[in-house]
Amino acid sequence: MATRDATPGHGETSVESVSQAINGAMPVLFETDRQIATALYRLMSLGKPVEPAAIGEAVGIDGDYVEGRLASWPGVVRDQGGRIVGFWGHAIAKLDPEYRLIADGQTTYAWCALDTLFIPGIIGKTVRVEASDPISGQPISILVDRDGARGVSPAGALVSVVVPDGPSGYDIIESFCHRALFFTSEDTGAKWIAEHPDTTLLSVADAFEVGRALTTRIIPGVGQ
Repeated sequence: MATRDATPGHGETSVESVSQAINGAMPVLFETDRQIATALYRLMSLGKPVEPAAIGEAVGIDGDYVEGRLASWPGVVRDQGGRIVGFWGHAIAKLDPEYRLIADGQTTYAWCALDTLFIPGIIGKTVRVEASDPISGQPISILVDRDGARGVSPAGALVSVVVPDGPSGYDIIESFCHRALFFTSEDTGAKWIAEHPDTTLLSVADAFEVGRALTTRIIPGVGQ
């Protein structure tokens, strides 16, 4: 994924422009694609690797078609048995840095801070997000559902984002996810983006609105 230069700083890049750029970098989805993606996110939220056949069964789509679509998309991670363990920001196993998604007693993981803000709307659950500031190491927690992010602790937490300037590819974790992080304050966020000039800071509320564009890309109209 190529990235567009962004002026470092909080609030200097509009939510709309970031949303449009990220949305434009993602693969085009048809109705059956959205059904496959929704089912996969929801099955993964149960905390176990997902058999491709289970996706077809969940939505009534031929298994060969499901396999073909999954094979055509970047960002689909499988284990040695062919089961899906990672998909578009969601993971079964712990990653570094660690973004925990806790719902209904199950813990799964996100690839980056922004992923924690759009995945809850797709799986349709209230999710407790737990992460840490990469500069200070201090914890951050948020409750996220389709309607927004609340209970943000600490209240001044921020999210770094990078503005893509091209389609996403197989390097998405390195090119995008490793630069979408949580920070407990303007102080730590500013220190980090000073060394990463293609990033900018957003409030958690604004980052949620960017994430909403990704949620509605999978489930049109949800939360609106």
